[in-house]
Amino acid sequence: MDALGYRKKIGIVVPSTNTIVGPECEDLRPRGVTNHVARLTLKERPIQASDEGFLAHVQAMREGIGPAIDQVMTCAPDHVIMGVAIEAFTGGVAGAEALQKSLAERAGVGVSIGSTSAAAALRKFGAKRIAVLTPHQPKGDETVRAYLVEAGFEIVRLVGMRCASPFAIAQVQPPQLRQLLTEINGNDIDAILQVGTNLANAAVAADAERWLEKPVLSMNVVTYWDALRRCGIEDRVYGRGRILEEF
Repeated sequence: MDALGYRKKIGIVVPSTNTIVGPECEDLRPRGVTNHVARLTLKERPIQASDEGFLAHVQAMREGIGPAIDQVMTCAPDHVIMGVAIEAFTGGVAGAEALQKSLAERAGVGVSIGSTSAAAALRKFGAKRIAVLTPHQPKGDETVRAYLVEAGFEIVRLVGMRCASPFAIAQVQPPQLRQLLTEINGNDIDAILQVGTNLANAAVAADAERWLEKPVLSMNVVTYWDALRRCGIEDRVYGRGRILEEF
C-alpha cells in the first residue's frame, strides 16, 4: 500500500506547456488520494495566426498522449486523467468513446477524458440548453460544438477566446473569466460549461455558481470528479463546484 496514496493514485497526462491542470487537481484531492503528472512535449508556439499553426499544435498533442501514458503508468496509478481537451472532443461521440477505450487498454486502468466527463456532469444536473466558454481557435470550437450537439445538448451560445498560444491561455485572469461567464449567461440556458484544461477557471466557476444560480462546470473539475467516482471515491469536496459537492 502506498504510504500517501493509500486509497488511490491518479495519473494525469498534460501537455508540457500546461501549468493549470496540476495545481487545480491538487486542490481537489481527498485524503489518501495522490496525483502524479506526466507531460507530453509541446512547443510554445502561436496558434492564433492560422489554422495550420493550430492543427500542428493539435497533432503534436495527439502524438504525445500515448508515450505520456506509458510514462505515468510506471508509478502504477489506479486511474488516469487525460488532460488534453481538444483531443477528447475530436471525432464526436464515437471518436471520444473510441479514444477513451484505446487509452484505457494502453494504460491497463480506467481513463477519464474531458468530453465524456463533461457530458456526464451536465446530465447529473439535467442540463439540456447550455452556454460554452473555450480558450480555443474556431477550429477547436467547431470540434467542441460538434461533440456536444451529438451528445444531445443544445448550444445556445459558444464563445471562443482565441488565445494566442498555450501560455496565453494560462495567463487569463479571474476578472476576465468572471466577465465572460456573466456575458454568456442568460435565462435561456440550464448550465455553463468551460472547456480547455489550461484555463484557470475552477475557483471562478465555483464562485459563479452562487451568483449565477446555476451549474458552472469547469473542465478540470468535472474530469477529476469523473476520475474519483470511477475509482469508487465518493467523498464530497467543497468549495470547487456543485458537481463535487452534490454528486
